Amino acid sequence: MNTLAAALLSATAVLAVPATAAEVQVQTQGPVVELSVFEQIEVEPDLATVGTGVTTKAPTAVEALRRNSAEMERLVQMIRALGIAAEDIQTARINLNAQYDYRNNQSPRFTGYQASNQVTVKLREVERVGEVLDAFVSAGATNINGPYFSIENDVEAKATARRRALERGQKQAEDYARIAGYRGVRLVQVAEAIRSSGGSGPESDAIVVTGARVQSAPQPPVAPGVVSTGVAIALTYEMTR
Repeated sequence: MNTLAAALLSATAVLAVPATAAEVQVQTQGPVVELSVFEQIEVEPDLATVGTGVTTKAPTAVEALRRNSAEMERLVQMIRALGIAAEDIQTARINLNAQYDYRNNQSPRFTGYQASNQVTVKLREVERVGEVLDAFVSAGATNINGPYFSIENDVEAKATARRRALERGQKQAEDYARIAGYRGVRLVQVAEAIRSSGGSGPESDAIVVTGARVQSAPQPPVAPGVVSTGVAIALTYEMTR
């Protein structure tokens, strides 16, 4: 079966459209063409997500966790002092592990415990990312992951994507109709795929701070660039004479 034949269904096709309450059927008189169209829009990000935290070591598990909790509390208080809302600060991971020194041809030697606490922070002012990363380190953060840029409010961008997708689908359907000897098309069904909102750009390399707390570290340059969002729609057109 060639491409055109595959795209055209019988002249009296009945289209079944999923619905919440009941199945809706659309009766057509002419052959139909079915298309899947994806339209992507690039926009400036309005949200940056950064992971940060503190890692501490001590001879005992209790002491390692106690020191870590004190350092982490100081870091979280500083994050809130930057004007970041409490709901935008979320604990991501807490670890406590025994540490060993492995030497060649020797049994592992216990050296103490390591505790770590990581949080994920949402920054809704992406232009402040460099400033905030610098503040994290100054407050005692020993590691930073990100930033990861995305778009939270993509309503307008998705509306533009829908319009462009429909325009492109209409043109493609009209091309099929002309090739098949028909004069035009009539839109009989639209279905939009469920997609996660927002998009994310390429992940940045992690920034790892080792040793003692860094003093007067330079503010890192940050370029948000653009991120992508879009819609995928299924379109069905009836060919008309």
